[in-house]
Amino acid sequence: MASDLQSVLTPNPSIDFDSIKKLTSTEALEVDQLIINELSSDVVLINQVGHYIVGNGGKRLRPMLLLLAAKALGGVTDSHLILAAVIEFIHTATLLHDDVVDESDLRRGKDSANAVWGNAASVLVGDYLYSSAFEMMVRTNNMRVMEILSKTTTAIAEGEVLQLLNCNNPETTETKYLEVIARKTAILFSAATRLSAVISNSPSATEEGLAQYGQHLGIAFQLIDDALDYKATKEELGKNLGDDLAEGKPTLPLIYAIQNSSKSDADLIIDAIKNGNRDAFAEIYSIVQSTKAIDYTEQRAEEEAQKAISALAVLPDSEYKAALIQLAQFSVQRNY
Repeated sequence: MASDLQSVLTPNPSIDFDSIKKLTSTEALEVDQLIINELSSDVVLINQVGHYIVGNGGKRLRPMLLLLAAKALGGVTDSHLILAAVIEFIHTATLLHDDVVDESDLRRGKDSANAVWGNAASVLVGDYLYSSAFEMMVRTNNMRVMEILSKTTTAIAEGEVLQLLNCNNPETTETKYLEVIARKTAILFSAATRLSAVISNSPSATEEGLAQYGQHLGIAFQLIDDALDYKATKEELGKNLGDDLAEGKPTLPLIYAIQNSSKSDADLIIDAIKNGNRDAFAEIYSIVQSTKAIDYTEQRAEEEAQKAISALAVLPDSEYKAALIQLAQFSVQRNY
């Protein structure tokens, strides 16, 4: 395991995201068909918005995690496929709502749904996806599944509200910020991997280990997203650079930069967070670089990826476990 952990810190050119995806490609096609079937509504606007956002690229990372974990535990069942679609529906619903709250006009390099159809349509179709997700999960006939996903969606909503409270607040601490991303982002990763164990009737220790893997992976993934806002190109990122700053979000690079810069530089960042000032992005970009805030954020992400890999000790060795390890490595080495 020590060698696995060390490899998180060392760039691994052999990691090929497409090769990892191929391990679940057959099942992923079945999940996609489920998604298409569930988006078949006699309300035309639901079909239009739903197909637009679901078909708008994306890594399908959360369903992939669920399917890889299922294969690592012995195989994929119909319930696994249903829950992979459920996870993607919940994720897509959060994207629709996020873009409205954040007033975003770009998602994955294309116009966001709210930019195309308006805020009302995006919110209502997001609600439809949430409702469809719960309708689908009932088909598993498993109360434990219902319990996990009910708690997960509640936690996501709490994370959204906490993030709203932190917006335009430069006094947000690293601890408070990590609490937001643990609820808003990581919890759905954790639910995906936990559910695989539940449906596979795995021991509680295996379920908990996979849940911890997903949780730490989700935090690592979001921290790298934070870092990419100050190092990627617009084309790589798929959204406008400086969006977090424009929305007044005190992400970890900004929190660290405030604590480790001169008073005048810190005041500039504080003012930009308070007022959501994208115009200050170039100056703040330089401050973030000079304080090594990106290095610190990436270091914290690497620590989380290491914890994720350690949690996989509950799984027997297999190509699917190896792929889960590689996904943890990919999460901190990616540039998009």
